[in-house]
Amino acid sequence: MYKPFLGLTCLLASLVATNCLGDSNSGKHPTNTRNIKKENPSADLKLPAGFAGTIVAKDLGSARHIAISKTGDIYVKLAKLKDGKGIYRLRDTNKDGVIDEQVGFGDYPGTGILIKNGYLYTSSNSAIYRYKLNENQEVINPEQPEKLVSGLREKDRDKSKSIAVDNQGNIYVNVASDNDACREAGTGKGIMPCPLLDSVGIWRFKASVPNQTTSDGVHYATGLKNVVGLDWNDKTNSLFVTQHGRGKFDDFYPQYYTPKQSAELPAETMYEVHQGDDAGWPYIYFDYVQKKKILAPEYGGDGKKTGAPKAINPVANFPAHMGPNGLLFYTGTGFPERYRNGAFVAFHAQSSVLYKGYLVGFIPFKNGKPAGPWEIFADNFAGTDLAKPTGPVQHRPCGLAQGPDGSLYVTDDLNGTLFKISYSGKATASAKK
Repeated sequence: MYKPFLGLTCLLASLVATNCLGDSNSGKHPTNTRNIKKENPSADLKLPAGFAGTIVAKDLGSARHIAISKTGDIYVKLAKLKDGKGIYRLRDTNKDGVIDEQVGFGDYPGTGILIKNGYLYTSSNSAIYRYKLNENQEVINPEQPEKLVSGLREKDRDKSKSIAVDNQGNIYVNVASDNDACREAGTGKGIMPCPLLDSVGIWRFKASVPNQTTSDGVHYATGLKNVVGLDWNDKTNSLFVTQHGRGKFDDFYPQYYTPKQSAELPAETMYEVHQGDDAGWPYIYFDYVQKKKILAPEYGGDGKKTGAPKAINPVANFPAHMGPNGLLFYTGTGFPERYRNGAFVAFHAQSSVLYKGYLVGFIPFKNGKPAGPWEIFADNFAGTDLAKPTGPVQHRPCGLAQGPDGSLYVTDDLNGTLFKISYSGKATASAKK
């Protein structure tokens, strides 16, 4: 098994077309149903001993987050429409382990998707929807979703709206900033106070009330630049998020930061957030070397001064610029005991310091808190040596979901590949320590 990164040294070193998906009375298949070539090839992933990866679907498009029903139907949200559809449901109709049919619905792109309490919740880049599921966990009326929230802030970058639902009937959504450090345009000067803090962060709405707008929501947590990974932890009854860190330091502050330091900072971070929490952005960032909240140079920092003492601390941190896009607390029994209730994180990009990225990491948890440093769980999605590339990156992990059998599913939003990682207890050719 991969050993955890310890300290600075390691940090630097088809759905079946049933009536519920078409005309509920006609019994005809939807016109966008398509067959998928029957293949289930082994994925060339580096995994802990006893685990194996397979590819269960290809060419899905820009596959972002993913949800899987109790019956095994797989719902994938797309960042860009494919054949006019933004959601695809995949199904293994004969239960042979191979996806053989898919069907698309929903005419909007986006990122967020999950299943909770008999509903499929999804998001576009500016709205949140839900679809009622029947007793077989199938969408009843795919072309007429109920719109829960509209008018969410959407800009040209960092516009995805990731979602999570708690056990009290609330839905949480990320609203990101498109300005890395809340700078005045063309300068290194920070805007004080940052006006973006009034709109970005985590918002909470009712999960069952239609036609809400921002004025109906609660600004649940602030000081978060861009959160793409969200998951509700049933063990702690709280929300956890993974944040993308800010960008360059050395462009306007070369007296404090070298280009190398700019590439190494700040840490990507995981937080447990509660109502009223402030994570400190844009005034501070987390420095994984000093293990402190450092005052940003735009607001009087010099790379050493600490700031925002009341801002919450991250529960975990990762190398800069790895892009933690997916977060999943594992509750199944298909993996060994040490993985249960731990957190899997899908990293969408790479660290130029570690020459690592495009991977799935894991953080062991105990009593609701991290019980050790993060470690690499699944690697080689890139398909090339990131230190000395022999070709382009092949896959970018984005979304995570747990299957009914306890397997882990991973989406790729570069080439639209869907991976399944299972545990057999025996080492395989594709499972490496």
